Amino acid sequence: MGMSAAVLAVDAGNSKTDVAVVSGDGEVLATARGGGFQPPVVGVETAVGILAEAVDRALADAGAPRVARVSACLANADFPLEEERLTAALTARGWGGAVDVRNDTFAILRAGVAEPRGVAVVCGAGINCVGMLPDGRTARFPAIGRISGDWGGGWGMAEEALYHAARAEDGRGGPTDLMRTLPAHFGLPSMYALIEALHFERIDPPRRHELTPVLFRTAADGDPVARALIDHLADEVTTLATVALTRLGLLEETAPVVLGGSVLAARHEQLDTGVRDLLAERAPKAVPRVVTAPPVLGAALLGLDTLGSGPEAQDRLRAHF
Repeated sequence: MGMSAAVLAVDAGNSKTDVAVVSGDGEVLATARGGGFQPPVVGVETAVGILAEAVDRALADAGAPRVARVSACLANADFPLEEERLTAALTARGWGGAVDVRNDTFAILRAGVAEPRGVAVVCGAGINCVGMLPDGRTARFPAIGRISGDWGGGWGMAEEALYHAARAEDGRGGPTDLMRTLPAHFGLPSMYALIEALHFERIDPPRRHELTPVLFRTAADGDPVARALIDHLADEVTTLATVALTRLGLLEETAPVVLGGSVLAARHEQLDTGVRDLLAERAPKAVPRVVTAPPVLGAALLGLDTLGSGPEAQDRLRAHF
C-alpha cells in the first residue's frame, strides 16, 4: 500500500486518547492526542465526539479523509455489547472501510510481543488481563471492579492503604506506618484529618491516586502491612496471567507475559520480583517482560496484522515509537 493511509490506530484511555495514521508499509503519517474516553460517564456519542477531535486532526495532517482499516483499542469496551455499540458509532463516522474495536488492554499486549500471541496484565488505575493467539482466539475478563472479582490497580491499592491506615489509627487494626505517611503526603497531621478532607472533597477525589506511590514507598521502608498489600498485588497479577495462559493452552509452552500500566511499568522492586518469582512457580515457561512502548503502537500493529503487512512494516512502525 506504500505511503497511502492504511490504518487509523486509536488508543483511547480514560484520561487521554492517542491516534496514529499509518501506511501499509508501517510509515507513521500523522499522530494526534485528545481527551479521555469515558462512554459510561458521558455517553457513547459524546465520548466518540471527543475522540473524533483527535482523529480528524490526524487524518487532516496525513492528507487522508479515509483509511482501509480502523483499529481502535478503547477503554470501557469490556463486554461484547459495548464493543458492538462502539463499532457502530465509529463506523458511522466514515473514517475507514472496516472498523475493529477491542479493549485497550489488547493494545498493550500487541505492543509488547513480536506476533499476536501471549498474555498481558495491565495495572494502572485499574487492573485487567487479556490473551490472544494468531488464530484470533482470546482470553479476557470483564474487569469492572470487585463485582467481577478484581482486586488491585492503583485506585484499589490506594483504597486498601486508606482502609488499613484508618483502622490502625482508631485501634480496630494493627499498627502500620501508613497512618502517618498517607496524611503526611497532603500535609495533614492524622488519618482523621485525611478522612475528613476526602469526605468533604477538600482534596479532589482523583488525587487519591497519589497515595499509591506513597504505599510503595512505605513498603520499601519495611512496613509489614504495606508490604503485605504489595505481595497481594503480585499474587493477583500472577493469577490473572496464569489463568489466561491456561485458557489459551499456553501454560506448557514458552509464551510472553507482558506487564504494562503505570504501576507495573514503574518496576517497583518488591512487586516486580514478586511477580517474576510467582510466575516461575506457577507458569515456569512464561517469559515476563515490562512494556513501556505507547499502546497506540499496539493498536497500529493490530491493524497491520489484519491487512497482512509483513515484518518490515512492523519494524518500521516500532522504530517510530
